[in-house]
Amino acid sequence: MASKLFASVSEADDPLAQALQPPPDETPDDRAVRLQQQQEAQRVSHAIDEDIQESKKAFDRRKKAIKILLLGQAESGKSTTLKNFQLAFSPTHFRNERMAWRTIIQLNLIRSIKRLLEVLQTEWESSVSQSPSAAAKGKGVAGRSPPPTVRFSTSPLTDSHRRIRMRLSPLVAIEEDLTRKLFPEATEKVQDVCVRAGSGWKGVLAAISTNYPQEPPKDGANGKGPSRPSTGKKDDPTSVLAACREDIISLWEDPVVRGVLKKHGVRLQDMPGFFLNDAARIATHNYEPTDDDIVRARLRTLGVEEHRFTMESGALPGSEWYIYDVGGSRSMRPHWIPYFDDVQAIIFLAPLTFNLMLEEDTRVNRLEDSITLWREICGNVLLSKTTLILFLNKARLAARPMDILQATLAAGIRVSKYVPSYGEQPNDIQHVTKYFRDKFRGYLKRLSPQARPFFWHETSVIDTRATAAILVGVREGILRAHLQSVNVI
Repeated sequence: MASKLFASVSEADDPLAQALQPPPDETPDDRAVRLQQQQEAQRVSHAIDEDIQESKKAFDRRKKAIKILLLGQAESGKSTTLKNFQLAFSPTHFRNERMAWRTIIQLNLIRSIKRLLEVLQTEWESSVSQSPSAAAKGKGVAGRSPPPTVRFSTSPLTDSHRRIRMRLSPLVAIEEDLTRKLFPEATEKVQDVCVRAGSGWKGVLAAISTNYPQEPPKDGANGKGPSRPSTGKKDDPTSVLAACREDIISLWEDPVVRGVLKKHGVRLQDMPGFFLNDAARIATHNYEPTDDDIVRARLRTLGVEEHRFTMESGALPGSEWYIYDVGGSRSMRPHWIPYFDDVQAIIFLAPLTFNLMLEEDTRVNRLEDSITLWREICGNVLLSKTTLILFLNKARLAARPMDILQATLAAGIRVSKYVPSYGEQPNDIQHVTKYFRDKFRGYLKRLSPQARPFFWHETSVIDTRATAAILVGVREGILRAHLQSVNVI
C-alpha cells in the first residue's frame, strides 16, 4: 500500500509523465492522431539512431584505413603515381573511369593540335614582308600615287597548309568549350587541362560521353580522305577528331611543318599530355584508352582531392586505402598542413631535373625547390611518426617513357653548373643519382624529430610495369608499418 502511494506521488510530481498523459477530454479521433504522431516520432528516432551507428562504423573504418599523402612540386608526377596505384591494386575501379579519361586524352590531343596551329600562324605572320620597290619610292610615275604595297611570304608553308589549318579550326572551339565545362571559374586562358578538386569533373565527362554515344565511322572519317565535321555534332570531340583524322596525321608528319617547329624552338613531343604520334589510333569513333594512355594523360588538379579505393589483391584484400593528391604549386602548399595529422605515409616525388626552373618562378631551380620541401617535411613534428618514401622520378610525361636525367647528361649538361656543391664528380647517372639520394638521406637523418628509416626508389612513373613492381614493395612496407602502429604485429 505504501509502495503504491509512493509511486502515485512520484508520477504526480514528474512533469514529463504529466506531459505524456493524454488530455482528459481526448476524443477517439484525437487519440488516433496522437498515437500516429508518437509512431512517427519513434520512426524518426530509430532512423537517427541508425544514422549515428552507420556514421560510427564509417568513422571506425576510416580510422582503420591506410592513408597516404602524395607530396611534391607541380608536375612532379603525383597524379601519375596515383593512377599507377589504382591500376596495380584496384584495377576494377581504374577501368570503370576509362570513358572519362577518353575525353581528357582527346582534349590533350586537341591542345597539341592547337599549339601546332599557333606556331604555324606565327610563322606566317613573321614571314610576311613588304616589296622593297614599293616601300622605297614615295611617289609614282608622273606624280601619280605609288602602287599599293606588295606583301609576300618567305615561309616554306604553302596554301595546302592553310587549307588544312582551316579544316582543323573547329577543334579550337571544342577545346575552349571542354575547358569551360571542366574548369568554369577560369577567368583567363589556362595553360593546362585543369579541374577543381571536388568539382565532380568525372560526372561532367560521363555526361558528355552519354550525350555523344559511339557511332560507326562515316565517309571521310575512315581514312579515305579529309572531311569536315558533320554539322549535327559540331561540339562532339570524338566525331570532329574522327573527321579531321587524316588532316591531323598529314600535318604532324609533314617535314616542312617539322622544320617550322624546329625553327621556332617548339618540341611538342616533350610536352605533358602529348598524343600526336597516336593520332591515327585516338582520332577514331571507336577509340578506347589503354592503361598506358590513361597514365600518360595530362590533367592538373587544383586543390586537395581524396581518392578512396578498396585493395583488390595482395595482403589484406578488401582493406580501404585513402590517397590524397594535393596541388604542388607554391600557392597550394599551405593547404597541405591539415592532412599531416592523420596519414601513415607520405610519398614524396622529386624530379631529377637539376637544370630546369619552376614554371611559376623562373628564378628557382626545380631540384633545389624539391630539396627545400623535403627538409621542411622531415623537420615537421606532426610527421615525426609518419613513414616517408622518396621517389626520385627520372621521367617526364611525354610521347614515350623518357629518362630525362639520362637525356640531360647525354646532352653534355654538367650538374656542377647548376649545383656547385657537386664539384668535379663524374657526370654520369650512377654518380648523379647517388649524390642526390645521399643529399635527401642526410636531411632526413639530421632533421627528423626522431630516428626513422630512409625509403627511396628510383622511378619512371609513366613506365607502368616498372612502377607496379616498385609499388608492391611500397604497399607492403606501408601496410607493415600500419599494422605495427596498431599493435597487430
